Amino acid sequence: MSTSSARRLAATVLAAGAIVSAAALPAMAQDGDRDRHQRRSGVEISAVQADSPGPESRSNRSLNREWIEITNNHRRAVNLDGWTLRDRDGNRYRFDNVRLAGRATVRIHTGHGRDTRSDLFQDRRDYMWDNHSDTATLRNEHRSVVDTESWGRHHNHNHNHNHR
Repeated sequence: MSTSSARRLAATVLAAGAIVSAAALPAMAQDGDRDRHQRRSGVEISAVQADSPGPESRSNRSLNREWIEITNNHRRAVNLDGWTLRDRDGNRYRFDNVRLAGRATVRIHTGHGRDTRSDLFQDRRDYMWDNHSDTATLRNEHRSVVDTESWGRHHNHNHNHNHR
């Protein structure tokens, strides 16, 4: 094989590789959007207890047994001021003056209580999360989705908050 033929063959192989890579890139980017958002902020919805254990009496104790945990996976603290946590019906909890330490988790309870570094309270008198099917969406102060967590039949749009 001549030198010019070898160069042409190498150029053809490189061009074909670039075309295949460019074609595959959009699909990979779409699949990894959620992972990329979570990696960038380091914050995620790490656990959900939508179904309060025991009888659901709407007592403060029962309301506070319904919670969502948010974890900061980075070493650096994250300021959650202005971030929101929403259910599929649009009910919202807004973080106010909350700083989540690095490698720390905070539990957001539905009922009333005194906020601490590890526990925050929405001060609601009714349950927020549907036991059977719901989606929790965490957004940053710019309204960008940071993480979502769905459970149950989240494709069913005819839902109610009857928790029994």
